[in-house]
Amino acid sequence: MADPRIINVELDERTILWRSADIEQERRIAIFDLIEGNHFAPQRVHPDGYAGPYKIALSVEDGRLGIAIHRADDTHLETYVLGLGRFRRPIKDYFAICDSYYAAIRNATPAQIETVDMARRGIHNEAAELLKERLAGKIEIDFDTARRLFTLICVLHIKG
Repeated sequence: MADPRIINVELDERTILWRSADIEQERRIAIFDLIEGNHFAPQRVHPDGYAGPYKIALSVEDGRLGIAIHRADDTHLETYVLGLGRFRRPIKDYFAICDSYYAAIRNATPAQIETVDMARRGIHNEAAELLKERLAGKIEIDFDTARRLFTLICVLHIKG
């Protein structure tokens, strides 16, 4: 029986050099929301017909995202490697707008916070669409899954 969803996410902690309390909260929320509801269906057919659920491990090395996919019993299925060149700008823009958002939460009016949050969501949505596009034919994901995965990709890019 197919169960195309993620049941566990691990981040390569070696690549995360520093994160603030705000970023740590974003990471926790993204993982919690991802586990609670997602659609994740690798398109490669396995000889035994295995089709989920999946455990994934995300890492970034040399400008590439690694998505290690495992069965529920932890046996490795495959690892997809995705070049992140097209994500440099969205990641940079997302970090900048998040900094503005966290500053606004502390000092701005509700209207100003809403304006910054709308911009943040816009960048996040565009990056999620790009991620869905880049994974097309390899891993089928829905929009919400793409948004949460993009958040985690950003966490992996924090250098301090």
